[in-house]
Amino acid sequence: MKYAIVFPGQGSQAVGMGKELCGVSTAAKETFAEADEALGFSLSDIIFNGPEDKLVLTAYTQPAILAMSIAVFRALQEKGVTLDPAFVAGHSLGEYTALVASGVLSLADGVRLVHKRGSFMQEAVPRGVGAMAAILGLEADAVRAVCAEAAQGEVCEAANYNTPVQIVISGHTAAVERAVALASAKGAKRSVMLNVSAPFHCSLMRPVADRLAAEMEKCVWNPGRCPLVANVSAQPVSDVSAIRDGLYAQTYSPVRWTESVQTMAARGVEGFIEVGPGKVLAGTVKKIARQAAVLNVEQPADLEQVVPFIERKAEA
Repeated sequence: MKYAIVFPGQGSQAVGMGKELCGVSTAAKETFAEADEALGFSLSDIIFNGPEDKLVLTAYTQPAILAMSIAVFRALQEKGVTLDPAFVAGHSLGEYTALVASGVLSLADGVRLVHKRGSFMQEAVPRGVGAMAAILGLEADAVRAVCAEAAQGEVCEAANYNTPVQIVISGHTAAVERAVALASAKGAKRSVMLNVSAPFHCSLMRPVADRLAAEMEKCVWNPGRCPLVANVSAQPVSDVSAIRDGLYAQTYSPVRWTESVQTMAARGVEGFIEVGPGKVLAGTVKKIARQAAVLNVEQPADLEQVVPFIERKAEA
């Protein structure tokens, strides 16, 4: 079966994630140790033991989810599972995880880069100045129109196209609040402010991109083992310079997740394997590519499902 491996973004973290996996996988245990060494502090202690209010800080959340996802990925390889995806992709932060999984970045460079990314994002906009909200039940054009009407000279932009009718917006707090009220008035099923620490994926994050570019210069970049479907273009990219350009722009541009899944499905992908904590992406794929098979791999028992998943669908 032609399949893609996808990696979750911020919001999928949970205290204790990976602890059970480390009990059965040497590769997973070594992954967390490698991340700790690269960062110079015990990220694994924060992941396994909390406290939650520390794990949810963006600077820790991002490397935590990346390390957890790669621990699962390596645990699969340790079991002898041959992973040969047609594409890799990830949602926001998950794009960096996808690059580590495909060999473009080392784990050490990956966790250091997203630790800085998280810190820069938090520092870019003072707490309370920016906000994000989820708009459910309106299509993309309608959401963009709501944002344009609500902006009134401030920033209010679509940030995450998660499904055809679930779109997250981002910008100045007052503008986002106006958009939430407008969206409800224009027929949205639900419009809710999100509990986030910064307005991600909008033009308020432009200063982050330049700081991040300087950190990217410190990393070693390699050709990947398979193409990445990039957030910023929703198209496959393999060229390292194009990947880096995409990561730069991704910082302040919307995550085009709906189109990314559609791109992979249109190129023959029949199955999507979400590797890492939670099942957020699996849920979105089911709403975007309804005919595709979906599997989430997070817990030790999930590792046994990958080969049967691939082989069963290939025979069907």
